[in-house]
Amino acid sequence: MEIVRVEDLCKTYGRGENEVKALDHVSFSVDKGEFVAIIGPSGSGKSTLLHILGAVDRPTGGKVYMDGRDVFAQNEDQLAIFRRRQVGLIYQFYNLIPVLNVTENITLPLLMDGQQVNEERLREMLTTLKLTGRENHLPNQLSGGQQQRVSIGRAIMNAPAVVLADEPTGNLDRKNSQEIVELLKVSNQKYHQTLIMITHDESIALQADRIISIEDGKIIRDEVIRR
Repeated sequence: MEIVRVEDLCKTYGRGENEVKALDHVSFSVDKGEFVAIIGPSGSGKSTLLHILGAVDRPTGGKVYMDGRDVFAQNEDQLAIFRRRQVGLIYQFYNLIPVLNVTENITLPLLMDGQQVNEERLREMLTTLKLTGRENHLPNQLSGGQQQRVSIGRAIMNAPAVVLADEPTGNLDRKNSQEIVELLKVSNQKYHQTLIMITHDESIALQADRIISIEDGKIIRDEVIRR
């Protein structure tokens, strides 16, 4: 069952001689529960694509549909709700709130949305992420790997339709990188989260169900690894 559909997506920056095509008529779809890795050299457009999928940036042309909804047909208030409820974003540099502890960072999207925290799901999440006993720690009291686990918890706590990960292991050593990938695979398999991840690491990309390669703003290969 299709969860994401991208149609003829374009994104340009600048004008005239300074115009840069970050995305050049990109089209693809992603099924519910699929784990897709997006790879490509720096400047290929992959981060731009991820930010548009998460409605953090707007396309110059084309359409993005998520769960059957035309994402950019919504007004700004609707888009803010969409970002809180439908998309979980994981960044390379964690983006945690420094004055909030582990539990507060994980539950922040729910609280901002006026929703009640499911304490049973929170406990399960803390156990799965190996953060039990660190609930009251601030980000600066955690290792890089632990901070990234918190950002994963924040992204999946409210069970979004799609989790978008932008180089989630780019700031970590090999051991922590593999642990983070395993946790993302757990969220994909245990919680049935659709996962779209940008990575430069080929060994990580090969753990996905499918690899989409982007170069100069265009998809040059779309390969199914496993079904």
